[in-house]
Amino acid sequence: MKMKRVSPFILSVILMALSWFTLLVKNPPEALSYPPAVGILGKVKNCVSCHANSGPWTDEGKTIIDIIDKGTRKSLKQADGSFLISVKRNQLVTVLTVIGRSKDDKQAAPYRNAWLYVDPKTINNSSLSKFAAGWDVNLPLSCRVVGDTLAGFQGAKITVLPMSIRPTDAALDAELTLQVMLTKGESVKGNPRKGMLGNYFEKKVVLQVME
Repeated sequence: MKMKRVSPFILSVILMALSWFTLLVKNPPEALSYPPAVGILGKVKNCVSCHANSGPWTDEGKTIIDIIDKGTRKSLKQADGSFLISVKRNQLVTVLTVIGRSKDDKQAAPYRNAWLYVDPKTINNSSLSKFAAGWDVNLPLSCRVVGDTLAGFQGAKITVLPMSIRPTDAALDAELTLQVMLTKGESVKGNPRKGMLGNYFEKKVVLQVME
């Protein structure tokens, strides 16, 4: 009897669900950190529902938040500051999430960046996935120490990670919020508003299915 090959996207969703289940079982809600808590532990809509937005990185002109097509290395930023990811149905596309501060920033760099792509419509439902329905995704959130490099961002203090997405037969055009926090230090257990410096940013991300 032949065994069917399991889709890597299905495996990634299963692994993500298991990791979040482990967090829920082994940790009280107040001890859990961003970004998984958004819309999962409760109806928390964004990072600043738990964390203070009082860090020194308030100058958006020196803050880097970009989404780049991995294949073409072109930014997907639109004139209004939002991002547009257009993908043919059932086609896999990988983008790079680039976050950090510019090389001419005089402030001490953030130590760690956190981000989450979330469909606001999913906040109130019980699904562990907060990405747009009908879209496969392998890395919709992460928390990463600053220090990555990428052509075009020489000297900048950034994090870079790939995210692969694919619109399935059930996918529709959707609008996401990319939630970002630049951070330094550690939150106090049981009181996440203390101990960690952080600044919060949001960007609109439009997912478009191309037939």
